[in-house]
Amino acid sequence: MIFYSDEECRTLRTAVYGAMVLVSHADPGPVVEERFAGIRAMVNLSRDLREVLGSSRVKLPEGTEAQLEERVLEALRRSMKILVAKSPEEAATFPGAVLAICREVAEADGHLAETEDEVVGKVRDALAV
Repeated sequence: MIFYSDEECRTLRTAVYGAMVLVSHADPGPVVEERFAGIRAMVNLSRDLREVLGSSRVKLPEGTEAQLEERVLEALRRSMKILVAKSPEEAATFPGAVLAICREVAEADGHLAETEDEVVGKVRDALAV
């Protein structure tokens, strides 16, 4: 397993869980179903990253929706930099895994709203290195 500092772990948790929250907030829907869909979709992440995500309680940034979005997108960009530096293999699979998680959250209610699709696009852009 690759060692990640506490700050790197917090960044990775903020990125993944924050992306799920951004998509969930984009279109009011069944929050519980969306949460479980996102958690189930975490199988797309490597075992190492799942351990990092589960290693501590998630505390997302506070503030307005716009501030949350800004901070989560920055955490996604920083996560990519962390992974590129520490594990190019993880960096190669991380974007697809996060996008799969976002899609599962967005489609938990049986359809993909335009607002959710826009947020997924922002997440995709933030994951580009």
